[in-house]
Amino acid sequence: MPSLKDLRNRIASVKATQKITKAMQMVAAAKLRRAQAAAEAARPYAERMSVVLSNVAAGVAGRADAPRLLAGTGSDATHLLIVCTAERGLCGAFNSSIARLARDQAIALQRDGKIVKILCVGKKGYDLLRRQFKDQIIELVELRSVRQIGFNEAEQIGRKVLSLYQKGEFDVATLFYAKFRSVIQQLPTAQQIIPAEVTAAEEADGAKVIYEYEPDEAAILEDLLPRNVSIQILSALLENVASEMGAKMSAMDNATRNAGEMIKKYTLRYNRTRQAMITKELIEIISGAEAL
Repeated sequence: MPSLKDLRNRIASVKATQKITKAMQMVAAAKLRRAQAAAEAARPYAERMSVVLSNVAAGVAGRADAPRLLAGTGSDATHLLIVCTAERGLCGAFNSSIARLARDQAIALQRDGKIVKILCVGKKGYDLLRRQFKDQIIELVELRSVRQIGFNEAEQIGRKVLSLYQKGEFDVATLFYAKFRSVIQQLPTAQQIIPAEVTAAEEADGAKVIYEYEPDEAAILEDLLPRNVSIQILSALLENVASEMGAKMSAMDNATRNAGEMIKKYTLRYNRTRQAMITKELIEIISGAEAL
Protein backbone atom coordinates (compact mmCIF):
# COMPACT_ATOMS: atom_id res chain seq x y z
CA MET A 1 0.00 0.00 0.00
CA PRO A 2 1.55 3.37 -1.00
CA SER A 3 2.36 5.82 1.77
CA LEU A 4 0.96 9.33 2.04
CA LYS A 5 4.20 10.71 0.64
CA ASP A 6 3.97 8.45 -2.41
CA LEU A 7 0.38 9.54 -3.03
CA ARG A 8 1.32 13.23 -2.70
CA ASN A 9 4.12 12.71 -5.22
CA ARG A 10 1.77 10.97 -7.65
CA ILE A 11 -0.81 13.75 -7.38
CA ALA A 12 1.87 16.40 -7.98
CA SER A 13 3.21 14.45 -10.97
CA VAL A 14 -0.21 14.08 -12.58
CA LYS A 15 -0.96 17.76 -12.01
CA ALA A 16 2.29 18.69 -13.76
CA THR A 17 1.39 16.42 -16.67
CA GLN A 18 -2.08 17.95 -16.83
CA LYS A 19 -0.57 21.43 -17.17
CA ILE A 20 1.60 20.22 -20.06
CA THR A 21 -1.27 18.53 -21.93
CA LYS A 22 -3.48 21.60 -21.42
CA ALA A 23 -0.76 23.85 -22.83
CA MET A 24 -0.24 21.51 -25.80
CA GLN A 25 -3.98 21.52 -26.46
CA MET A 26 -4.03 25.32 -26.56
CA VAL A 27 -1.01 25.45 -28.87
CA ALA A 28 -2.58 22.88 -31.21
CA ALA A 29 -5.83 24.88 -31.25
CA ALA A 30 -3.96 28.04 -32.23
CA LYS A 31 -2.02 26.24 -34.98
CA LEU A 32 -5.15 24.47 -36.20
CA ARG A 33 -6.80 27.73 -37.28
CA ARG A 34 -3.91 28.64 -39.56
CA ALA A 35 -3.42 25.08 -40.83
CA GLN A 36 -7.13 24.64 -41.59
CA ALA A 37 -7.24 27.95 -43.45
CA ALA A 38 -4.20 26.95 -45.53
CA ALA A 39 -5.65 23.51 -46.36
CA GLU A 40 -9.02 24.93 -47.35
CA ALA A 41 -7.37 27.63 -49.48
CA ALA A 42 -5.35 24.99 -51.39
CA ARG A 43 -8.31 22.75 -52.20
CA PRO A 44 -9.91 24.88 -54.97
CA TYR A 45 -6.59 25.22 -56.81
CA ALA A 46 -5.85 21.50 -56.66
CA GLU A 47 -9.40 20.62 -57.72
CA ARG A 48 -9.33 23.13 -60.58
CA MET A 49 -5.98 21.76 -61.71
CA SER A 50 -7.58 18.31 -61.99
CA VAL A 51 -10.44 19.75 -64.06
CA VAL A 52 -8.04 21.54 -66.42
CA LEU A 53 -5.98 18.38 -66.83
CA SER A 54 -9.12 16.40 -67.61
CA ASN A 55 -10.14 18.88 -70.32
CA VAL A 56 -6.68 19.00 -71.90
CA ALA A 57 -6.08 15.25 -71.60
CA ALA A 58 -9.31 14.54 -73.48
CA GLY A 59 -7.61 15.78 -76.66
CA VAL A 60 -4.60 13.45 -76.40
CA ALA A 61 -6.28 10.32 -75.04
CA GLY A 62 -5.06 7.31 -76.98
CA ARG A 63 -2.52 9.27 -79.03
CA ALA A 64 1.02 8.02 -79.44
CA ASP A 65 2.48 11.39 -78.39
CA ALA A 66 0.64 11.47 -75.06
CA PRO A 67 3.03 12.31 -72.17
CA ARG A 68 4.28 9.41 -70.06
CA LEU A 69 2.97 11.07 -66.91
CA LEU A 70 -0.52 10.72 -68.39
CA ALA A 71 -0.30 7.53 -70.44
CA GLY A 72 1.97 5.67 -68.04
CA THR A 73 4.71 3.23 -68.86
CA GLY A 74 2.36 0.53 -70.11
CA SER A 75 2.99 -1.56 -67.03
CA ASP A 76 2.10 -1.58 -63.34
CA ALA A 77 4.75 -3.96 -62.09
CA THR A 78 6.43 -1.48 -59.72
CA HIS A 79 4.54 0.77 -57.33
CA LEU A 80 5.87 3.73 -55.36
CA LEU A 81 3.99 4.55 -52.16
CA ILE A 82 4.52 8.13 -50.95
CA VAL A 83 3.52 8.01 -47.27
CA CYS A 84 3.05 11.45 -45.71
CA THR A 85 2.88 11.57 -41.92
CA ALA A 86 3.92 13.92 -39.11
CA GLU A 87 7.36 14.46 -37.63
CA ARG A 88 6.08 14.13 -34.06
CA GLY A 89 3.64 12.00 -32.12
CA LEU A 90 1.13 12.77 -29.36
CA CYS A 91 -1.65 13.11 -31.94
CA GLY A 92 -3.74 10.01 -31.36
CA ALA A 93 -4.16 7.58 -34.23
CA PHE A 94 -3.29 10.14 -36.92
CA ASN A 95 0.08 8.66 -37.95
CA SER A 96 -0.87 5.02 -37.42
CA SER A 97 -4.03 5.29 -39.55
CA ILE A 98 -2.07 6.57 -42.56
CA ALA A 99 0.67 3.97 -42.07
CA ARG A 100 -1.95 1.23 -41.72
CA LEU A 101 -3.57 2.21 -45.03
CA ALA A 102 -0.18 2.21 -46.76
CA ARG A 103 0.74 -1.11 -45.14
CA ASP A 104 -2.46 -2.77 -46.31
CA GLN A 105 -1.90 -1.45 -49.83
CA ALA A 106 1.69 -2.69 -49.85
CA ILE A 107 0.70 -6.15 -48.62
CA ALA A 108 -2.06 -6.39 -51.25
CA LEU A 109 0.34 -5.36 -54.03
CA GLN A 110 3.01 -7.84 -52.93
CA ARG A 111 0.37 -10.56 -52.79
CA ASP A 112 -0.38 -9.80 -56.45
CA GLY A 113 3.30 -10.13 -57.35
CA LYS A 114 4.03 -6.40 -57.63
CA ILE A 115 7.25 -4.68 -56.56
CA VAL A 116 6.69 -2.10 -53.81
CA LYS A 117 8.89 0.88 -53.03
CA ILE A 118 8.14 3.37 -50.25
CA LEU A 119 9.07 7.05 -49.96
CA CYS A 120 8.40 8.31 -46.43
CA VAL A 121 7.65 12.00 -45.89
CA GLY A 122 7.72 12.46 -42.13
CA LYS A 123 9.65 10.52 -39.51
CA LYS A 124 6.67 8.87 -37.81
CA GLY A 125 5.61 7.04 -40.95
CA TYR A 126 9.17 5.79 -41.36
CA ASP A 127 9.25 4.55 -37.76
CA LEU A 128 5.96 2.69 -38.21
CA LEU A 129 6.81 1.07 -41.56
CA ARG A 130 10.50 0.24 -41.24
CA ARG A 131 9.86 -2.81 -39.05
CA GLN A 132 7.97 -4.59 -41.81
CA PHE A 133 9.19 -2.83 -44.98
CA LYS A 134 12.75 -1.83 -44.17
CA ASP A 135 14.08 -3.11 -47.50
CA GLN A 136 11.31 -1.39 -49.49
CA ILE A 137 11.88 2.11 -48.04
CA ILE A 138 14.07 3.99 -50.51
CA GLU A 139 14.24 7.38 -48.77
CA LEU A 140 13.06 9.40 -45.80
CA VAL A 141 12.21 13.08 -46.32
CA GLU A 142 12.15 14.92 -42.98
CA LEU A 143 10.27 18.19 -42.55
CA ARG A 144 11.45 18.79 -38.98
CA SER A 145 13.24 22.05 -39.82
CA VAL A 146 10.34 23.48 -41.86
CA ARG A 147 8.34 26.02 -39.86
CA GLN A 148 5.55 26.34 -42.40
CA ILE A 149 4.78 24.02 -45.32
CA GLY A 150 4.90 25.78 -48.69
CA PHE A 151 5.21 25.04 -52.39
CA ASN A 152 9.02 24.86 -52.21
CA GLU A 153 8.90 21.79 -49.95
CA ALA A 154 6.28 20.11 -52.13
CA GLU A 155 8.24 20.91 -55.29
CA GLN A 156 11.40 19.33 -53.87
CA ILE A 157 9.52 16.13 -53.10
CA GLY A 158 7.86 16.28 -56.53
CA ARG A 159 11.24 16.55 -58.23
CA LYS A 160 12.47 13.46 -56.37
CA VAL A 161 9.41 11.52 -57.51
CA LEU A 162 9.69 12.72 -61.12
CA SER A 163 13.40 11.92 -61.19
CA LEU A 164 12.69 8.36 -60.05
CA TYR A 165 9.95 8.04 -62.68
CA GLN A 166 12.19 9.27 -65.48
CA LYS A 167 14.82 6.72 -64.45
CA GLY A 168 12.22 3.96 -64.71
CA GLU A 169 12.29 3.18 -60.97
CA PHE A 170 8.49 2.72 -60.78
CA ASP A 171 5.36 2.59 -62.90
CA VAL A 172 2.63 3.84 -60.55
CA ALA A 173 2.88 6.36 -57.69
CA THR A 174 0.26 6.62 -54.95
CA LEU A 175 0.09 9.37 -52.34
CA PHE A 176 -1.04 8.57 -48.79
CA TYR A 177 -2.20 11.29 -46.39
CA ALA A 178 -5.07 12.25 -44.08
CA LYS A 179 -7.78 14.53 -45.44
CA PHE A 180 -8.99 17.01 -42.84
CA ARG A 181 -12.72 16.89 -42.13
CA SER A 182 -12.99 18.18 -38.56
CA VAL A 183 -11.17 18.19 -35.24
CA ILE A 184 -12.43 14.67 -34.50
CA GLN A 185 -12.36 13.26 -38.04
CA GLN A 186 -9.34 12.88 -40.31
CA LEU A 187 -9.85 10.56 -43.27
CA PRO A 188 -6.84 8.45 -44.41
CA THR A 189 -6.68 8.81 -48.19
CA ALA A 190 -4.83 7.11 -51.04
CA GLN A 191 -4.52 9.13 -54.27
CA GLN A 192 -2.78 8.01 -57.45
CA ILE A 193 -0.70 10.84 -58.91
CA ILE A 194 1.38 9.00 -61.55
CA PRO A 195 0.05 8.28 -64.08
CA ALA A 196 -2.40 11.12 -63.55
CA GLU A 197 -5.99 10.04 -62.99
CA VAL A 198 -8.30 12.21 -65.11
CA THR A 199 -12.08 12.27 -65.10
CA ALA A 200 -14.44 12.97 -67.96
CA ALA A 201 -14.08 16.37 -69.60
CA GLU A 202 -16.08 19.21 -68.05
CA GLU A 203 -19.50 19.78 -69.56
CA ALA A 204 -21.66 22.91 -69.67
CA ASP A 205 -25.42 23.06 -70.35
CA GLY A 206 -25.47 19.33 -70.93
CA ALA A 207 -23.03 19.52 -73.87
CA LYS A 208 -19.35 18.72 -74.02
CA VAL A 209 -17.19 21.85 -74.03
CA ILE A 210 -14.73 22.10 -76.94
CA TYR A 211 -11.47 23.98 -76.44
CA GLU A 212 -8.79 25.08 -78.87
CA TYR A 213 -5.27 25.19 -77.46
CA GLU A 214 -2.14 27.03 -78.51
CA PRO A 215 0.33 25.36 -78.28
CA ASP A 216 -1.21 21.92 -78.66
CA GLU A 217 -2.47 19.75 -75.85
CA ALA A 218 0.66 17.58 -75.63
CA ALA A 219 2.91 20.63 -75.13
CA ILE A 220 0.62 22.04 -72.45
CA LEU A 221 0.50 18.73 -70.62
CA GLU A 222 4.30 18.48 -70.62
CA ASP A 223 4.29 21.55 -68.38
CA LEU A 224 1.09 20.94 -66.41
CA LEU A 225 1.61 17.31 -65.44
CA PRO A 226 4.89 17.80 -63.50
CA ARG A 227 3.37 20.85 -61.81
CA ASN A 228 0.27 18.82 -60.93
CA VAL A 229 2.43 16.30 -59.06
CA SER A 230 3.85 19.07 -56.86
CA ILE A 231 0.41 20.64 -56.40
CA GLN A 232 -1.15 17.38 -55.25
CA ILE A 233 1.77 16.78 -52.85
CA LEU A 234 1.40 20.32 -51.49
CA SER A 235 -2.34 19.81 -50.97
CA ALA A 236 -1.64 16.50 -49.17
CA LEU A 237 0.97 18.10 -46.89
CA LEU A 238 -1.35 20.97 -45.98
CA GLU A 239 -4.20 18.54 -45.30
CA ASN A 240 -1.81 16.54 -43.12
CA VAL A 241 -0.79 19.57 -41.05
CA ALA A 242 -4.43 20.48 -40.39
CA SER A 243 -5.28 16.85 -39.59
CA GLU A 244 -2.29 16.53 -37.26
CA MET A 245 -3.24 19.65 -35.30
CA GLY A 246 -6.87 18.53 -35.08
CA ALA A 247 -5.86 15.06 -33.89
CA LYS A 248 -3.36 16.51 -31.41
CA MET A 249 -5.94 18.93 -30.03
CA SER A 250 -8.41 16.09 -29.52
CA ALA A 251 -5.77 13.78 -28.00
CA MET A 252 -4.50 16.42 -25.58
CA ASP A 253 -8.05 17.28 -24.54
CA ASN A 254 -8.66 13.61 -23.72
CA ALA A 255 -5.34 13.42 -21.87
CA THR A 256 -6.19 16.53 -19.82
CA ARG A 257 -9.57 15.11 -18.81
CA ASN A 258 -8.03 11.73 -17.95
CA ALA A 259 -5.43 13.48 -15.81
CA GLY A 260 -8.22 15.29 -13.96
CA GLU A 261 -9.93 11.98 -13.25
CA MET A 262 -6.66 10.47 -11.98
CA ILE A 263 -6.13 13.47 -9.69
CA LYS A 264 -9.60 12.98 -8.22
CA LYS A 265 -8.97 9.26 -7.73
CA TYR A 266 -5.59 9.76 -6.07
CA THR A 267 -6.92 12.61 -3.89
CA LEU A 268 -9.77 10.43 -2.65
CA ARG A 269 -7.34 7.59 -1.97
CA TYR A 270 -4.99 10.00 -0.16
CA ASN A 271 -7.80 11.31 2.05
CA ARG A 272 -9.01 7.81 2.90
CA THR A 273 -5.49 6.64 3.75
CA ARG A 274 -4.86 9.72 5.90
CA GLN A 275 -8.17 9.28 7.72
CA ALA A 276 -7.40 5.61 8.34
CA MET A 277 -4.02 6.52 9.83
CA ILE A 278 -5.60 9.17 12.09
CA THR A 279 -8.26 6.71 13.22
CA LYS A 280 -5.62 4.08 13.96
CA GLU A 281 -3.60 6.54 16.05
CA LEU A 282 -6.69 7.58 18.02
CA ILE A 283 -7.56 3.94 18.72
CA GLU A 284 -4.01 3.31 19.96
CA ILE A 285 -4.13 6.39 22.23
CA ILE A 286 -7.54 5.44 23.66
CA SER A 287 -6.45 1.81 24.17
CA GLY A 288 -3.34 2.95 25.97
CA ALA A 289 -5.30 5.31 28.20
CA GLU A 290 -7.74 2.55 29.13
CA ALA A 291 -4.89 0.19 29.92
CA LEU A 292 -3.55 2.64 32.48
